[in-house]
Amino acid sequence: MRKKMILGALAAVTVAGTAACSSGATAAAPEVRDSVQGQSLAFVPGVAGDSFYITMQCGIQAAAAEQGMTVDVQAPQQFDPSLQTPIVNGVVAQKPAALLIAPTDTVAMYPPLLQANQNGIAVGLVDTTLENTELAATSVSTDNRAGGAAAADALAELVGDQGKVLVIAFKAGASTSDARQQGFEQQIATHPGITYIGAQVNDNDPAKAASIIGATLAAHPDLAGVFATNQFAAEGTATGLRNAGKIGQVKVVGFDAGPVQVKQLQQGEVQALIAQQPYEIGTTAVQQIVAAMTGKPVTKEVPTGTITVTQENFAQPEVQQAVYKAEC
Repeated sequence: MRKKMILGALAAVTVAGTAACSSGATAAAPEVRDSVQGQSLAFVPGVAGDSFYITMQCGIQAAAAEQGMTVDVQAPQQFDPSLQTPIVNGVVAQKPAALLIAPTDTVAMYPPLLQANQNGIAVGLVDTTLENTELAATSVSTDNRAGGAAAADALAELVGDQGKVLVIAFKAGASTSDARQQGFEQQIATHPGITYIGAQVNDNDPAKAASIIGATLAAHPDLAGVFATNQFAAEGTATGLRNAGKIGQVKVVGFDAGPVQVKQLQQGEVQALIAQQPYEIGTTAVQQIVAAMTGKPVTKEVPTGTITVTQENFAQPEVQQAVYKAEC
């Protein structure tokens, strides 16, 4: 019954969004206020319990507190638009002054977010984005193409610029996954000794990633390296390599630097991590959305950088600051 209700809500939102677009409805500018003191801000991350989004939440809460705003956080249990859409619908019904969200799909999340925009809620995108960003006052995210390129260089160095390498992408259609893969592919092509054998998608399922590794090793027993584009891809990669007795022999570069990833690095299951700066994304997003709400200049797109973390540089202060939080 719950599944039917969610699917029904999704269908209604999609129809409404399509009707709005076909009738010529466009995104509205945020309502301008003299002050945001006492106003509410909703934060909808991509998935609950992820240290990346927890760290971003810490930044959002700190920056919002400085502005005198309250923060309400609601997250789906999986990175899935069918689960995130009802949450956005609920947020719209509560009518916060602003919404910061990591969309779980570049297309499917547009209709519910357009409704938020048309209901006078200032919308800002964090981490992930939409194909059409006209409804968003600002978008703050890691330069994921650059992060993918950094992963390519790190993996090439680890394998001595020779051998076969694989990408495990976590979700087709998620802007971050696609951009990391594309950045990796473009950069790995500049390493002539590397043979890129392509990308496979694990759909955020560690077991599926482990299966991919097993099948790849059967076809390519000389596999030299893997770029795992998020925590779940890296977890499954490590499991697959452990099952094959290849831990440490096949080099792995993971993305993100949460407690799970750091433990993998320390145990030698991965040899490098590409750390984002989620706290900075959170604080910057609040600053930009407040500027939009108070009629001040806003930067439409704000990119943030990455840091490559290894066992060798892990103790350095700037690297320690890049490690994600499990709680605020």
